[in-house]
Amino acid sequence: MSYILDQVDHRVRRVLTPARRLWLETPRTLVIGFIAIHVVFLLALLPAILTGNVLGDLPLYRTWAQQGLVHHVWMGINVEWVYPIGALFPIVVAGLGGPLLYQLMWFLMTAALNAFAVVVLTDAGRKISGYRSAWFFLVISFVLSPVGLLRLEGLTAPLVIMGLVLLARRPVVAAALLTIATWVKVWPAAVVVAVVVASRRRITVILTGIAVTAGIVGTVFALGGLKYITGFVTMQSDRAMQLEAPITTPWVWLAALGHPNTFIYQNYAIATREVSGPGTTLVASLMNPLMFIAMGAIVTLMLVALRRHHDVSQLLLVGSLALVGAFIIFNKVGSPQYMLWLAPVVVVGVSQSWHAWRAPAYMMVAIGILTTLIFPVFYMPLINGDLSALVLLTARNGLLIVMFGWSLVALWRMVVAPVTSPALLSRRLAASDARTFAA
Repeated sequence: MSYILDQVDHRVRRVLTPARRLWLETPRTLVIGFIAIHVVFLLALLPAILTGNVLGDLPLYRTWAQQGLVHHVWMGINVEWVYPIGALFPIVVAGLGGPLLYQLMWFLMTAALNAFAVVVLTDAGRKISGYRSAWFFLVISFVLSPVGLLRLEGLTAPLVIMGLVLLARRPVVAAALLTIATWVKVWPAAVVVAVVVASRRRITVILTGIAVTAGIVGTVFALGGLKYITGFVTMQSDRAMQLEAPITTPWVWLAALGHPNTFIYQNYAIATREVSGPGTTLVASLMNPLMFIAMGAIVTLMLVALRRHHDVSQLLLVGSLALVGAFIIFNKVGSPQYMLWLAPVVVVGVSQSWHAWRAPAYMMVAIGILTTLIFPVFYMPLINGDLSALVLLTARNGLLIVMFGWSLVALWRMVVAPVTSPALLSRRLAASDARTFAA
């Protein structure tokens, strides 16, 4: 593995010469790059914006916003909802300009949060290592733009990036951002768990999280929707195995090869494709217990590594990647936007040490490309059992498993490795990066 990564690094260095890297590590170049990528996004969305249409999941979001703003029926308050109640805020904000401007408003929210994430990563241009992670974030945003621009994950990913970066110097702000992100989409809870286990600021994080949560729950109570506050948990638990989930892949192959009683079907209630076949009901019922067992094991490893006084920041990020990976691998749902769950952790890891995080970074790019090829490019052939599309899905899901395995191995090495002071470890990582980017 190290030999392969060295060869890839060598090819990258041939393209990113020292002069080009210096050029990329300037505020002006980064601003131009950010604007250029988002102009491309805007141009791609322009037909929908000019005609008042919406793409991706936004038709559903717009409907929910209009139900509240026009008919005063609020999702998660007046009726049970599939999302945590915090998701209602951006969905409604995007609708304040009216239904015809919904696509534009959503794009502006996404672009603004991306901009804040880049500013935080680079410490407003003052942190040199932040440029590397900022460019990597922009690359991943571009690769996964079909889902990042049209899903709630496109908003939560930059929130988590900012939360992880700000944790050391502004723990209250970081904890508030991570808690808000969790109330928009559940997945940042995995990062919160890692922070509580590994961070020295855990008490501040816990108290801030409780305060933010109390504010959200209190608001819902005042609006009369407390009985629906946990509705997203029960609504998600009733779902079957989704087409793209890693655990579903064997049954997708069986369906494509014409196995009796195995088929792909449309779940019209939640507008998604699911798979039914021998054993799928049993496997679907086991996923949540297996997920919690895996997360318990990961937390245990983190606690052991923490007692050995390893670098807390590395432990936090590796633990976050492992916990988020468990959320995906042991999940009967596998939507394409779930790849944006992994991206924030890898982006922040890259800012700490390219050498230490180059394996998941390269895998993240490959996963993003394969995900975009699967959805939206080859999604209809996949539904129809096309073997080429199924190979793409299998490769993507295989890489997800490999990345999860990488995080577990990295965590295990922290458990069994000799105790190393954080200062010495930081010097070693810096030396590794210097060798990696040497001309």
